[in-house]
Amino acid sequence: MKRHFLVLILILTATLHSHAQGAKGVRIGYIDMEYILQNVPDYLEAKNQLELKAQKWKTEMEAKKNEINKQKDNLKTERALLTKELLAEREEEIAFLETELSDYQQKKFGPTGELVVQKAVLVKPIQDQVFTVVQDIAEAKKYDFVFDKSSDMTMIFSAKRFDMSDLVIRKLSRAANRDKKSKKELKEDEIQEYKESLEDNPTMLDRQKKLDERKAQREKLVADRKAAAEAKKAEAAEKRQQLQDGKAAKKTEGATEKGTGADDTKTNATAEKTEKQTTVRDSIATNREAARQVTADAKAKTLEERKKALEEKKAKTQADREAAKKAREEKTKKKDSVPSTPNNND
Repeated sequence: MKRHFLVLILILTATLHSHAQGAKGVRIGYIDMEYILQNVPDYLEAKNQLELKAQKWKTEMEAKKNEINKQKDNLKTERALLTKELLAEREEEIAFLETELSDYQQKKFGPTGELVVQKAVLVKPIQDQVFTVVQDIAEAKKYDFVFDKSSDMTMIFSAKRFDMSDLVIRKLSRAANRDKKSKKELKEDEIQEYKESLEDNPTMLDRQKKLDERKAQREKLVADRKAAAEAKKAEAAEKRQQLQDGKAAKKTEGATEKGTGADDTKTNATAEKTEKQTTVRDSIATNREAARQVTADAKAKTLEERKKALEEKKAKTQADREAAKKAREEKTKKKDSVPSTPNNND
């Protein structure tokens, strides 16, 4: 009771101190050690083995008790036929068996008996792991106090959102199965643990939000630049098209008009020259694009051929291995099937 009272005073003092400083309230979490142990496979297996031992001890005690009762019944029946010396000897023997039974019971099930000792030995390593995991969680999530719900401290009310038991079980399970998982699964576990650490850590959560906002801003900036470049490219293409349309209109107008003055001839020649230059530029650009496409196709074809050759080599190696294995098996079968030569001396 005094311990509980001191704990409550400590919590109240810390809460009042934090409020006096204008800070946020004290963060308190709790675990249920019994619930955690019931969800740890190693503990359950060891517990089952311990229960089998306890059942064996109970069976032995029951057999000793039945033997004592049997001797008591026999003594009750034969009491009138026994001398004082024999009667005292029989009673002393029964008292010795009862004392032996009591000592055996204390040795196996007493406060310092084998059952209690082995249970403590069984629980301690897992408790140490739980305490380590709880300490890591408390430091990561900024908890001020963490209590054990299954201990002798009475908890009148406990909100489920402050229960860390399932989180502790997940971390213990990940640690136990770490050697059995692939690199991809381990990476996924790290990501999941990081997300869980963000849930109740305002500092880390704010930092992650800022990082996400900066990333979104960068992506938006890149998208805006890309859209501006596309718009500029479309505007240039439209101007080129308008220029070509204007030149075509001038050429058509010059052909329909009468008169073959020197100025009109010079203008038409200039327009034709400009159009030819435009055509040449377009042809060069087309050839360059075609050359790039041919190079890309050639690279793709080379990669495909290399991949195909590698697969064929791999298939051939596998076939050779299978053939060698089959040959060894046939050789072994032949050796086993050859009968042993009898000894002439026999």
